[in-house]
Formats: sequence, C-alpha cells, structure tokens
Amino acid sequence: MFGLSSLGFTAPLLLVALIALPILWWLLRAVPPAPIRRRFPGVALLLGLKDDESQTVTTPWWLLLLRMLAVAALIVGFAGPVLNPKEAGDGRGPLLIVMDGSWASAADWPSRIERVEQLIADAGRQGRPAAIVTLTDLPAGDLVFQTADTVLAGLPSLQPRAWQPDTASVQEWSTRLGEIGFETIWFSDGLEREGRTDLIEALENRGAVSVIQGQRPVVALRPARFEDSLVTVTAIRSPDTGARDYGVVAYGPDPNGVERELARAVASFEPGAAELEVQLDLPTELRNRVRRFEIDGTRSAGATSLTDDSLKRRKVALLASRNDQEAQDLLSPLFYLRRALVPSADLIDGALDDMLLASPDVLILADVATLSDGEREAIAEWAESGGMLVRFAGPRTAAVDLLDDDPLLPIRLRAGGRSVGGAMSWGEPKTLRAFSRDSPFFGLSIPGDVVVSSQVVAEPDPILADRTIASLADGTPLVTRSDLGQGQVVLFHVTANAEWSTLPLSGLFVQMLERLAISTRPTQLDAEDLSGTTWTIEEVIDPFGEVRRADTLPGVAGERLAEPVLGADLPPGLYEGNDRRVALNVINDDTVLQAATWPDTVSVEGISIAEETPLKGAFLMAALTLLMIDILASLLVGGRLRGPRQAAAVLLAAIVLVPATVEAQDTSAGDELALQATSDVVLAYVQTGDAAVDRVSFEGLRGLSRSLFLRTSVEPIEPVAVDLETDELSFFPLIYWPVTEGQATPSTDAYARLNRYLRTGGMIVFDTRDANIGGFGTATPAGRKLRQLAAPLDIPALEPIPADHVLTRTFYLLQDFPGRHDSRDVWVEAAPANAEQIDGLPFRDLNDGVTPVLIGGNDWASAWARDERGQPLYPVGRGYGGERQREMAVRFGVNLVMHVLTGNYKSDQVHVPALLDRLGN
Repeated sequence: MFGLSSLGFTAPLLLVALIALPILWWLLRAVPPAPIRRRFPGVALLLGLKDDESQTVTTPWWLLLLRMLAVAALIVGFAGPVLNPKEAGDGRGPLLIVMDGSWASAADWPSRIERVEQLIADAGRQGRPAAIVTLTDLPAGDLVFQTADTVLAGLPSLQPRAWQPDTASVQEWSTRLGEIGFETIWFSDGLEREGRTDLIEALENRGAVSVIQGQRPVVALRPARFEDSLVTVTAIRSPDTGARDYGVVAYGPDPNGVERELARAVASFEPGAAELEVQLDLPTELRNRVRRFEIDGTRSAGATSLTDDSLKRRKVALLASRNDQEAQDLLSPLFYLRRALVPSADLIDGALDDMLLASPDVLILADVATLSDGEREAIAEWAESGGMLVRFAGPRTAAVDLLDDDPLLPIRLRAGGRSVGGAMSWGEPKTLRAFSRDSPFFGLSIPGDVVVSSQVVAEPDPILADRTIASLADGTPLVTRSDLGQGQVVLFHVTANAEWSTLPLSGLFVQMLERLAISTRPTQLDAEDLSGTTWTIEEVIDPFGEVRRADTLPGVAGERLAEPVLGADLPPGLYEGNDRRVALNVINDDTVLQAATWPDTVSVEGISIAEETPLKGAFLMAALTLLMIDILASLLVGGRLRGPRQAAAVLLAAIVLVPATVEAQDTSAGDELALQATSDVVLAYVQTGDAAVDRVSFEGLRGLSRSLFLRTSVEPIEPVAVDLETDELSFFPLIYWPVTEGQATPSTDAYARLNRYLRTGGMIVFDTRDANIGGFGTATPAGRKLRQLAAPLDIPALEPIPADHVLTRTFYLLQDFPGRHDSRDVWVEAAPANAEQIDGLPFRDLNDGVTPVLIGGNDWASAWARDERGQPLYPVGRGYGGERQREMAVRFGVNLVMHVLTGNYKSDQVHVPALLDRLGN
C-alpha cells in the first residue's frame, strides 16, 4: 500500500490521472470559433425583443473550479484512500518481541498484550516464526523461535514483574542471540536504564529494531518518612511538561481490623516538575496503623510504598525510682534513655496508672524495685496482652529482697550486687562477650570501651541459660528475657545511666534498644546491623501494586537487605526479623525516573495505534455532491432554473445529498437488540473496557445460558454486552457487572438509567473477583472501586445471604455460593424487620420481590465459562474437589436466574397453611 504519512492508497496508480486536470481546465475554457457575420435586413424586426433564456459566452471560473474538484474527488476516491493504514510487515525473517516487563509496564499492560497479540497474529499470517522475551524473566537457554500459534497460546500467562531488568543478566543474554537474522520490536516501559546500548547494538546486528512505548509519564512513590511531626511522602515522575494532580492515599486497618483509607493528600505537579513532596499531619495512633501509601488510580508496584518500623514510632512510657533533677542530668536514671529514644519514639511520662491508660508499646522501669500489689497486677495484665516491660537494675534493686516467683522479672535475683572492690568483687571491670546466634543482638559489634563495673546477679537456675540474651566475658548474665502471656519482660542487670557501666555512653546501647524493638531507626539499616540475621517475607508487592501474603517464600539473609537488588529471589515487600519489620519498596530515596532515549536508527511509536479508516466512500460522496451542485449551478447560470423547475431541482438535490444511512443503521441496530432481548431470555454483562475481563464475562454467561438450556425450561440465547451510557437496560432480567480497578465511572444519565432498572425489578450482580485475597469490602482495590461505583445507586440495606433465603432453594438446595473462589461472603437485600419464622416451614416470610443487587467476589463468570463445545475454560480448584466446586457454582447460577425470572414464589408457601385451612372450611 502506497502511503503519505497517515494517508494511504490501495490503487495509487490512479492518482496519475490528476495530471490531466489542467488539460481538462483548458478544454472547458476553450471558446468555439467566432461565427461569420452577414447583414440581414430582417434583423431590424428583432430589435427590442428579449430572450427568456440566456447563455454565457464562456464558463465562469468558479464553475470550472467546482468541476475540477468533482473530477479530482472521483480520481482520489477510486484510488482507494485509507486513513491510518496498517503497514504490512516485509514478511521475511523471524520476529522477536522484546518486553522490558518491569513494574513501569504494569499500568498499561493489557494494551501492551493486545498490541503484541496483533503483531504475532500478523506474523502468523505471513508465515513468520516469532518469539517473546521478557527482560525481567529471561529464558535460560538460547533464543528459540516458534510458530505464531504456539507463541499466542502462551501469551495469557505473560505477566510483568515488580522489579526492573538486571543489567548483568541482560548483557549475558545478549551473547546468546545466535547468528540468524530477525526483526526486533521492543516494548519499552519508557524508563532509561544502564546497559541498554549493548543490547540494542546486538539486536541491530541481526536486523531492524523498532520501539513501542507508552506516551504518558511514569509516576511512583518514594518511601514515607517521619520528620518534624509530619509524614512526608515524595511523588516522582518521568519528565513531563504538563501539570497534573495525583491523589496520594494512606491505607491501614481500622480499629476492627478492616483495611480502609486513613488519609489522603493531593500531589499537584507543576509543568516540568519531576518530584513533589506531600505532607500529612497524622496523630500517633493513626500514623502507626498506616501500612502503605498508594497513588490513586495507578496500577504499578512503583506507585505503592509499604511502611515499616521507621514510620511506626512506638509509645514508650518511662518511670524512674526518683525524680530527675536538672542539676544532675548526667546522673538521672532516664537521661541516656531519653537521649536514645527521643529521635525515634514517643515518650510518655507521668503516674504509672495514667501511662498504662495510654496503652504504651513499651514500659521502662529504671531501678524501680518496689511495686504495690495493684501496680504489679496492672503491669502484669498489660504485659500479658502484648506489652514489653523493660527493667534496669540499680542500687535500689540490689538492696531489696525480690520475690522468687515475681512474674515481672525474667529470672530470680540475688540480694546485693557484684562490683569492683565489693563483697562479690571483680579484680577489674568486665567487658561483654560476643552475642550468641540465638540472641536478638547477634551481629552487633561490641566496642572495646564498653565495660561493666557493677551489676545485680542472677540466682543459678536451669532456665537461666535459655533466658540470657547478653552476657559478660566471664559468662555472667547481662540481659535476660522471658515471655509473659503475649508480651515479654526484659531485664538489664545494670543501671540505665553510666553509674555501673559505660554501656549507656556507647552507640551499642542505642542498637540494643533498636534490636529489642524499643526504638525504631528512621534511616536504612546497614550491613553491620543486619549481619548474621535471617528475615522472613511477610507481604509482597505484585507488579500491579497489590499487596499479598507471602506464606511459602523462603527466608532471606539480612545482609541482602542492606543494599537490596530486587528480583525473583528478593521481591519487594515487607520483611520481618528480630521483632522488626523492614520494607523493601521498588522505589528508594535515591530513585530518579528518567525518560528512555533511543538511537536515531531506532523508530519509536506509541502503544495505541489509530484504527484504519477507508475514505473511498467519503471521496465518492463528495464527488457526487459536487456534480449535483454543478448541475444546479449550470441550470442557474443558463437561466433554466425558474418556477416549478427550481422546486423540482431542490427536491432532487435533497434526496440525493442528504444521507440518513448512519442514523438508520443505529436505529435498526437498536431495534434489533430490543427485538432480540424481548423475544428471548438474554443475559447481559457490563462492558468494563478491559478486553480480557469482558471476554470472560461473555464466556461465563454463555456457559450459564447453556446450563439453563440443558437443565431447566429456560432457553436463553447468546449473552450480550451492554454499554451503560447508550443501551436500554430494561430488556434484561439480569446484568452481570465485573468490577475492575480501572473502569470508568458511569455518567449521571447512566446512573439514572441504572436506578430506573433496579426500581423496576432488574438485578445487578456485582463481582469483584477478589474473594481469594480480600473478600467483599474495601480491603482490595476492586472492593474500593465497587464502593465508588455503587455510591450513586439506589441500593437498599444489605446483609449476607441468610440460610433461609429463597436463593438457597429456587431450583437447587444450596448452602454455599462458590465461583472460581469459594467464599460465603455474598450479600443481598436485607430481610424486613418483621420477617418471622413460620411454624412448620424452613424459611421466614421474606420480602416479596427480587433482591435488586447481589454482591460478592467469587469470580462466578470464570467458573461458569465454557467454550463452544461445552468444555470448561478456566481451572477451579484441584481434582474432584475443584469440579465439585464448579458444579455448585453452576447450580448457584441456575438458582440466580430462576430467582430473577420467578421472584420469591417459593416464599409464598408461607401462606399454604392458611389456604389449606380455608379450603378445609
């Protein structure tokens, strides 16, 4: 196809005829030879007469131009013009699709897959082999090309990764490209990376290279930090000249444990700005519940930032045996503790009862030896519910005879202390022994100047070794710990000040408090802090920004967390170890997003391409219109367009020039849909804009319609997709609405149409398809989107399906309502307050009508889906149990449709006793 920019021609040789237009102009302008003049006396008789019809000597220029344009339109029209023609490949050599496949590709991944599918299909029609390589998941062997059908079969399993390509791995793979030539199409995520030049050179040595990448900027979040009583979150984006606002949302559990939106702020980027700080003023209680920050409406791992202990400042209550005095700060039992904890914890002072009412995370008693029975019981109750009690010894502790079975001490203590020159004397101050592997302090280096001159001594006990987590060089316990209910008790056998040891003067003191989770450090831990530790993955971030549990992933060595290189063996997520949590996010404090740059030899285009539009009909219609205007103009100039002739000409032009084909087609299409929907039972589904989801909806309703045809007297025809903005909804008894995070919110008119549909007996089945991760609610992105979509709808109060709801017995007797996922968290219209149990019947007198909505997340369409031969399309569970779950899902679908079509007719059996009694009378 010959083309000029975005305009192409199927028969470009016909355009040569345009050269003849100047010749045609000259012919039309030519004047016939002048007539021979003869004198005729009778001409005098004609003087004064006027001819009703006149004719110009030459054709007016504007009429000639009109005719030239009509001829040109005919020539161009028959040349077959096409707007945005699809370029056919050269049909030679294999085709390699290279995809960055990083988190930055996730936001428009469906569009990328759709474009890849089109390219592979085109290659298949040309008989070209193809291959797809994702740089974040490189193949182990050499590059292998396969048939297009084979590549297309594996396309649905292709997913991005929550990390970026590893430079060394990509360079190593580039040496295994082989020697054959091939064409390369690179799907870029739009970000610049090191090492890309070498791969481009290797690919260009095998053939042409072109790039396809998205046009919108990539946006992400750096980890949140706590500074000056404010939570600061930095939003960054790749270079963009436009101004745009992004919503930054904090999510976390409410007091009932249900995840909700806790705070929201707006990041308003100015034109050209690459990063922007957003600050949130959150109270301590709310700040400690924040689990992650997200950019609203952006589906990528970079737009999600998990929080860890660096943001969750713990509440620490401090209580000393004597009041602090300003003149003796360095001797105060709490002076060094305050210096160590103020930067990273919220400190609580006051009376013991008041501090416990504030629910602190940690209670520190500095040389508090004597407690009343009431205080002892209150502290024990608080610790058993999960608190940490930390006690420091001192002169008062050494002088008091403590109870042998004191639950607020990890071990029994001897009366008196051990010190240099005392009754139980040392010859010299003792240093610390290296921490054992099972100690929370393992891996910390011990400064040589940390020595202990006095301490309280533990009584010998078989359990003493197990409860010792730090000891002196001679093996004497220095720090002991024991569990108390869900909490724990820790005892430092020295004072909290420098009176008995130099430990509070060293950085080791702060590190030990941090390892015990008494304080948290806002800065990233280094390799020395993490050395020798093992961390387990608690949660992971998938490439689309969803946070999921990580129950089966192995532990990770702490050294790897210091300078993490994210990958399959170290995914981004939340890592837990030694009573501390560390978040590894895709974006760190040093990340800068730079737009990708490409060599001049590489062509770059967008992911989405304009649809091919033939223009032949438009040009021919324009030519016909111009010719009709030429006829009318010629008659007008010649004086022949008067009276009845004028009216007839105008009527003829109106008939020819006013096409009503488009409107007639739309009307006929609407009439056909109405006729089809009212003649047969038709199930409908809402178009979400996601081709994959819409396909599953169609396949699911097709499978359910087939089951209804085989099992019941209902005989549905093929399901249809409905557009909420344009289609009439009243034709459909049931509309299946899969909820996706990216679907557009309907307009006001669409909501008015939906509310009218619900009020007149229709049913909408909302399916968030996420019961396997969150169930119904706002704990997942789909759940939050459902809340947004359903807010303007006239939906009554809802309740979980009760055991005696008519849906449990409409056609089959059911107790569960599974789909691809099996969750009983399915909601329907709540029963009236006066619905009572009827004697002798297994159900109540529920509302006499169809529930207008049914809400769940079991992904029913996937369980119902079948192909044209009736075979299941998507797996459900495993083995016999999975097929049993699929069968129950089909039965629930049958019950659902029968409920919509028949109403609560079975509930009318509550009137059977009265009717029988009346008949008996």
